[in-house]
Amino acid sequence: MAIFMRRRRFAASAVLALMGAGNLMPLVAHAETDDEVTLLRAAQLDNVSGVNAALARGANPNARDSAGETALIVAMRYEAYRVASVLMKHPRIDLEAQAPNGNTALMMAAFRGSKPAVLEMLAHGARVEQAGWTALHYAVASGSIEVAELLLERHAHIDAEAPSGMTPLMLAAREGQEKAVMFLLERGADASRKDGGFHQTAAEFAMRAEKPWIAKAINDFLARQSKR
Repeated sequence: MAIFMRRRRFAASAVLALMGAGNLMPLVAHAETDDEVTLLRAAQLDNVSGVNAALARGANPNARDSAGETALIVAMRYEAYRVASVLMKHPRIDLEAQAPNGNTALMMAAFRGSKPAVLEMLAHGARVEQAGWTALHYAVASGSIEVAELLLERHAHIDAEAPSGMTPLMLAAREGQEKAVMFLLERGADASRKDGGFHQTAAEFAMRAEKPWIAKAINDFLARQSKR
């Protein structure tokens, strides 16, 4: 199990790096006070008592680590959902705070595939999407269909474009998430779109990423649709 978890985190880190999410292990050198250092470390460990103690001493709930990620983003990154729940309830929490690369806590929760965390964030008023990368991109990149379906129910744009023009379908195809690809196609994602960088469709992204079975699945789907 320990080996599996290490591999899972390595794979997650690789995808996040491709999407501009930085390293998995944030440092806390950017924190301004000892209490903020304590808060950020406790957030990594899902240490509720440590977070509560730091907040009680006046720590900023939106403290950032050296990568620029807030305590809430850090909590979601480390799947520290008890701490995330505490932070979300704080009157001064900024749910929409972005890391320098544009990541938000909702995007990280979506990538981790935590429907309860995503639901809780939405209940507290988090926005489903923003300009650029969206929570839907992150959900399908990790193959979390349950979270993707939830986001679409909350009116996420299925063909949302990242800064490069990459849509969730293109990203799912590149990452080899076949179930997510088929889910998006069945929900109406536009497979004919091309991104603004490579000028490729989702099927072409799959081929470029050496995942020909994904390209075949997309093309077979389109062929079936054209016969209707």
